[in-house]
Amino acid sequence: MMANWGYQDGSGKYFITIDTDKCDGCGACVEACPQGVLEVGEDPADPLRDEPVAFAGEEQRKKLKFACSPCKTYLTSVDGAESSMPTPELLAEERQKLPCVAVCDKAAITHSW
Repeated sequence: MMANWGYQDGSGKYFITIDTDKCDGCGACVEACPQGVLEVGEDPADPLRDEPVAFAGEEQRKKLKFACSPCKTYLTSVDGAESSMPTPELLAEERQKLPCVAVCDKAAITHSW
C-alpha cells in the first residue's frame, strides 16, 4: 500500500510516500533524516499490520515543505532564494540523493516535490 504523508496548499503538493509493502521498518531512514521527520512504529494507515513501518510523524506532516528543505538544496539558488523549478529529469535525479531516500535499500520512500 502507498501511504502518503503530508499536505497540499496553494503553493504545491508536499508528500512523502512510503510503500508499506516494501518498507520493513528497519529505521535507516529515521537515522538518516537530520530533521526528525520520520518515525518507525505501528502503521497509522493500517492498524492491522503486524510489522512496524516508517511514516512521517504527526507533528511534521503539516510542515514537510519547511522541515525537508535543508536537504533539498536543488530547490534553492546560491543566495538561498527559491529558484525556478529544475527540469523533471533533474528533479527525479536529485530526489534519489535525499538522505532518507538514498539510505532505503528497499526503495520504499519517495518525495512529491
